[in-house]
Amino acid sequence: MRRLAILAAAALIAATGSVPAAEIDALITTAMKAAIDELVPPFERASGHNVRVSYGPSGGIARRFIGGEPADVIVIEAGALDELVKQGKILPGRTDVARTGIGIAVRKGAPKPDVSSPEALKRALLAAKSIAHTAPAGGGVTAAHVMKLFEKLGIAAEVTPKVKLAAGGPQGRVSVLVSSGEAEIGLQQVSELMSNPEVEVIGMLPAELQQITTYSAGVTTGAKQPEPARAFIRHLAAPEAMTIYKTKGLAL
Repeated sequence: MRRLAILAAAALIAATGSVPAAEIDALITTAMKAAIDELVPPFERASGHNVRVSYGPSGGIARRFIGGEPADVIVIEAGALDELVKQGKILPGRTDVARTGIGIAVRKGAPKPDVSSPEALKRALLAAKSIAHTAPAGGGVTAAHVMKLFEKLGIAAEVTPKVKLAAGGPQGRVSVLVSSGEAEIGLQQVSELMSNPEVEVIGMLPAELQQITTYSAGVTTGAKQPEPARAFIRHLAAPEAMTIYKTKGLAL
């Protein structure tokens, strides 16, 4: 992190010069929280800017922003960000910053079923007493895919009654349902699962069933100080940030 801070400082000094300190409001997907929590402090030290981050599922963030919640920077699923650009709420020219996929987790120390193939995953889901994923209403990007996954495996009728729904966002995580014992298996963006030390990721969805999500950043059309907002996005997209993303399940 010291090296990251030094490199970030040099880049920001060159990029922003004597731009006055700014307050940057950022709405960011919960899937990136573990990485963002590490990336914000060196940016603030190097730039003098202050970043206030609020987290939530991508769809939920988009609804909050459209509903009037102020923001200078948005970091959400690429498709949702593109839609905000079309609506004239985000400046053109998104920046892709991270990618992740759907992982499978159990409570730490619990038996680890085989999930390495579609057939193995099918058996594991049928055998599980309870399964957690995000609630569709929360605006997360995995819920619809997981429900289609059940249908594709031909087990929707059997597993749907066993599903425990997580609201999404920092206070409604799938991993908490798993770590508390409320759910035996959890399916969620692997970056979110990895952020909970009380669960263990036992694998990713098999390739033919996987959904890879790209998270992108953009400056809002109503940003109070667009240049500091752009500087923050450059920081999130810097090569040095990739080293952090890799440790958090955000660089597939």
